[in-house]
Amino acid sequence: MKKLKDVFLEQFGQDGDLTHFYAPGRVNLIGEHTDYNGGHVFPCALSVGTYAVARKRKDQKVKFYSTNFSELGIIETNLKELKYEEKHNWANYPKGVIAGIQENFVDLPYGLEIAFYGNIPNGAGLSSSASIELVTGIVVNELFDLNIDRIELVKLSQKAENEFVGVNCGIMDQFAIGMGKKDHAILLDCDSLNYTYTLIKLEKEKLIIANTNKRRGLADSKYNERRQQCEQALRELQHELNIVSLGDLSIDEFEQNKHLISDDIVTKRARHAVYENQRTIQAVEKLKQGNVEEFGKLMNESHKSLRDDYEVTGKELDALAEAAWSEGAIGARMTGAGFGGCTINLVHEESVESFIADVGRKYTEETGLTADFYVVDIGDGAKVLSEVDV
Repeated sequence: MKKLKDVFLEQFGQDGDLTHFYAPGRVNLIGEHTDYNGGHVFPCALSVGTYAVARKRKDQKVKFYSTNFSELGIIETNLKELKYEEKHNWANYPKGVIAGIQENFVDLPYGLEIAFYGNIPNGAGLSSSASIELVTGIVVNELFDLNIDRIELVKLSQKAENEFVGVNCGIMDQFAIGMGKKDHAILLDCDSLNYTYTLIKLEKEKLIIANTNKRRGLADSKYNERRQQCEQALRELQHELNIVSLGDLSIDEFEQNKHLISDDIVTKRARHAVYENQRTIQAVEKLKQGNVEEFGKLMNESHKSLRDDYEVTGKELDALAEAAWSEGAIGARMTGAGFGGCTINLVHEESVESFIADVGRKYTEETGLTADFYVVDIGDGAKVLSEVDV
């Protein structure tokens, strides 16, 4: 933060009071491709994220600077001209949030200056976009004393990404980042936004994120295809069942009624959605009991279901997960949309170094690619930083 403050003063000059902010990245521990099927997800905020230093201006100008994109320099706009511009690159995310606050809450009397620094690994699927959205929302809320409810900021950030930037994400990322809590994960129903916190006591275990470094070329088209297949399954089940989503079904109800689905592939997709939702609920119970080993087994089952029934893993994610299983991971699974991206691994603390070395070697032998590994803790959600934090 001291370095970022120095960068801010260098870029924007010395006048005025500075305030410091932070928003984390996130990872989903279990509950994949359940959100749009009326099921549950179980994400947590991470100890890596986006830092911001900000102050109000005395005119209508809005200025952004990121140390991660220093080659782009200061990106400048105006409170009256907040529209998507390709040349503004990363700054469209914070612009979208400020535009949303003005559209939905209040016209800001003055512009502002924000300098950002992010230590979320680039392209790792840990939601750097939602992180910068939430930190911007907290900046504006605090500097202008707007008192916008946190969940409203979460919704507004998702809307900025959907409508201003044009990325069709669900609400999980923004929710986990806005509502995260140190040493807790969030069991979230993405439809109702009902949520509960679960304490995660990892006393002798560590979370390791492994990035395949595989470009995710198929993810968008396959994502849309999977959504359509699940919608077909739901329509056919609704001929005889009074359900709103696949998440309404227990495993027994699904097994008794799956004959209503006319296509075997579609049946597999629906089976994943139903079983994964129930697995997620069960996983939370295991953690409440302090049973980390059983939680790990459910992570493994989640990956196998994503591989066999939902078919969204691919060679690279499978190679990473299988290497992790062979090297004694308590649990390992893909996290995110699939076809590249990351795995999340639960590993005994004393094995961290050997795990990274051995899994990395096996992955390279299998795929020819080099994986990146990040040991992470479960951190707080987006917040204003105090002088002590700084």
